[in-house]
Amino acid sequence: MALVRSVRGFDPKIGNNCFLAETAVIIGDVVTGDDCSIWYGAVLRGDVNSIKIGNRVNIQDGAVLHTLYNRSIVEIGDDVSIGHNAIIHGAKVGNNVLVGMGAVLLDNAVIPDNTIIAAGALVLSNAILEPGTWAGVPAKLVKPVSEESIRMISNNAQGYLMYKEWFRVKN
Repeated sequence: MALVRSVRGFDPKIGNNCFLAETAVIIGDVVTGDDCSIWYGAVLRGDVNSIKIGNRVNIQDGAVLHTLYNRSIVEIGDDVSIGHNAIIHGAKVGNNVLVGMGAVLLDNAVIPDNTIIAAGALVLSNAILEPGTWAGVPAKLVKPVSEESIRMISNNAQGYLMYKEWFRVKN
C-alpha cells in the first residue's frame, strides 16, 4: 500500500477510482481528482505548500512533485501525463498536457493546455509558455500545437486509464 501521510495538519485527499502504487509517496497538502494513477516510486510532497491534481492524471514512475515554502504551488489540470522521472516543482500545468520523461518544470512556470514538454526539457522558473511542443535546456518552442499532437496527448492519458485498471483489479 502507498505511503499516504499527514504533515502539519494536512491530510492527503485522494479522488475516486484512483490507483496508488505500493511504493508511491503522497504527503501533506495533496488533493487528487478522480481516475488518477500515481505509479511506483512517485513522490508528491505537499509538506511546504499545496499540490492540486485534476481528473485522469497519471504520474509515472519516479516522478517528483514539490513546491517552495509559501512561494509556489503545484497545479495540474485534467488529462495530464507526467512522464517517468519528471520533476514538477511549483509549476502550473493546464489540461491535456504531456510532460516527457525526465523533464523539469520549475517554480511558477505556466504550461498551457494542449502542450508537450519533451523528454529531458527544462522549463525555467516564471516561464509562461504558449501551446506547442517545447524541448531543450532551457526549453524552447520547437513545433506549434497540431491536431495530431493533441490526439497523441489524449491517447497517452487514455492509455494510462486502462493501465491503472489492470493494477486496481485484485488477482
